[in-house]
Amino acid sequence: MNSLQPISGASGRSEPAPVDVDASASPARDEPRLSPLVVGNWKMNGAATALTEAAALAGLIARSRGRVQIGLCVSATLVHRLAHALNAAGVMVGGQDCHPEPDGAFTGDVSAELLADAGAKLVIVGHSERRGAHRETDIVVRSKASAALRAGLQPLICVGESHAEHELGSGLDVVRSQVAASLPHLSAIDDPATRIAIAYEPIWSVGTGVTPTIAQIEEMHQAIRQTLIRRLGEGGRRVRILYGGSVNPDNAREILTAREVSGALVGRASLKAQDFIRVIEAAAQAVSVDRLQSTHRSGRA
Repeated sequence: MNSLQPISGASGRSEPAPVDVDASASPARDEPRLSPLVVGNWKMNGAATALTEAAALAGLIARSRGRVQIGLCVSATLVHRLAHALNAAGVMVGGQDCHPEPDGAFTGDVSAELLADAGAKLVIVGHSERRGAHRETDIVVRSKASAALRAGLQPLICVGESHAEHELGSGLDVVRSQVAASLPHLSAIDDPATRIAIAYEPIWSVGTGVTPTIAQIEEMHQAIRQTLIRRLGEGGRRVRILYGGSVNPDNAREILTAREVSGALVGRASLKAQDFIRVIEAAAQAVSVDRLQSTHRSGRA
């Protein structure tokens, strides 16, 4: 893969230079898909008593191991204990945010290095609640994603359009811009597919009772894929794009079989092991459907 060199856009932001690659087809036809990634986000929930849910989850995942990658992002106070309990079971424990700097006088913040030291394997950056309540810009998100890579963590970079942007019909442009400006610098030896992941959150649907249609989800994920390919070259075809809009056991299978959806960022439904495992199983079923469809396509060819 080509090394990405920072360039300055009209906005003054330092962004990766686009790679001249045809973004019309994805993923590469001869390249195997990565297994889906399903990540639970406990948000500001969970205390020591939540370890019982973690233990229950560890006991339920055997059927899906190997077919689905599983992550659980928790408050910093739980990272060490859950990593000890879950990493051996094949569940990656992660943080929900990190500071761009490795250390220093930043009271109340947690660095990516501290998360890694506690046993974390990944970290969410740019979640809509951080972008909104904490006014985090794409530049800040990019610096946090870079910090995660520096510490050996996989950043899960969140993007999504607001209600106003959705109503104006500018959602695709907004999300394309967020993806392009939030991507960290990747060296020539990095494989983007294993180093980063993207999560799309339709902010306009959160708490409204309105759920995007599968067609809307597919359209947005395709736009994200095209942006990844333009920015990262061929490696962008295999970067996982997770859907993160109120995923639950009832809608997970339909969402996870949609085109260009390669996993899920799960909020409330990840707090209970029985609910979360049903989402994970839906992802495993989506793998089976995808393999069956691939076999049929190969047979017709």
